[in-house]
Amino acid sequence: MEKILKSLRTLRVKNFLILLLAGAINAFGVTVFLAPVKLYDSGISGTSVLLSQITPEYMSLSVFLLILNIPLFLLGLKRQGLTFTVYSVFAVGIYSLVAWLITDILPIDVSMASPLAGDDLLLCALFGGIVSGVGSGLTIRYGGAIDGIEVMAVIFAKKLNVTVGTFVMIYNVLLYITCGFVLHSWILPLYSIVTYGAGLKTVDFIVEGFDRSKEVIIVTDKPLEISNVLMDTFGCGTTRITATGGYTNAEKTIIYFVVNRFQISRMKGLVHEIDSKAFLTISEVADVFKANN
Repeated sequence: MEKILKSLRTLRVKNFLILLLAGAINAFGVTVFLAPVKLYDSGISGTSVLLSQITPEYMSLSVFLLILNIPLFLLGLKRQGLTFTVYSVFAVGIYSLVAWLITDILPIDVSMASPLAGDDLLLCALFGGIVSGVGSGLTIRYGGAIDGIEVMAVIFAKKLNVTVGTFVMIYNVLLYITCGFVLHSWILPLYSIVTYGAGLKTVDFIVEGFDRSKEVIIVTDKPLEISNVLMDTFGCGTTRITATGGYTNAEKTIIYFVVNRFQISRMKGLVHEIDSKAFLTISEVADVFKANN
């Protein structure tokens, strides 16, 4: 009980507000751009769209979103934690509610074509993927998931000896193949792959940022001079780490430094002006957090 209360205390009103927006955005992307022209989102969302099209009318997209997603989130409760599960169920609930409002309540005709893109499959695929990707990305960034396929992947991928990403990809490939057989056409499933690609890229942008920072590791014999120049030039700190050379057993110093992609070229020039033999490695960083003073 104490553990549950501790988890509940980590819930934040801000996160719920963002998840409210995320669920609405995701619903807008799927119901306005994808479902009207029989294109399919990825994961459980895409499965729900397909099932809503081949079952009686009362079994709507909103119903399938709830009955397929929520059991998966509850199944993953122990692995993912209570906070993640609460955020995810809330986001899916909003997604389902707004999807129902758009399709059944609001005066928007989404029965035959997209109200914004008509029956242009490429526009619907691209904008449906981008808009729903924004919703999914915001959900992930603020502590949850809007599609139970991620939870399925975490639970079953290791048992099947595949990565989480591979599991999700296999699921979506099987989904689109199934759609092709059900529709007796491969045009819509192929356009749905465009949707999947656009959504995946958008999620990366939302979760990791449009302009990732770069971490630089510099092995040099002149650490003080290089550190001082980097700090003076870019106005941020460096970290010096003592190390030992593997072949020479000589003492070395590693400088750890974070810059943006526009500063990479200048940074390399400054380092090699001071130490032409310096060894540099550069990697991407998804997020940078600075401690409050």
